[in-house]
Amino acid sequence: MTSAQIAEYMTQYMIQFVALLVVLVIWTLTWKGIALWRSARNNQLPWFVVLLFINILGLLEIIYLAFFQRDKNKSK
Repeated sequence: MTSAQIAEYMTQYMIQFVALLVVLVIWTLTWKGIALWRSARNNQLPWFVVLLFINILGLLEIIYLAFFQRDKNKSK
């Protein structure tokens, strides 16, 4: 392998890595925004703080939204 081929391979690898990184950032910010908004609206300060500081690619946010947010019908 020549140095030009290695450089081309590394360039392609970096482009794919950056594209994946952009997708993951958009995914995480979307879920984090929804979960933070819902926890703030439901006055769930502990969840808000945890969601704000722990970042695991949206998994904690999805768990919160699926299982721990307050049901609007039950609180009224």
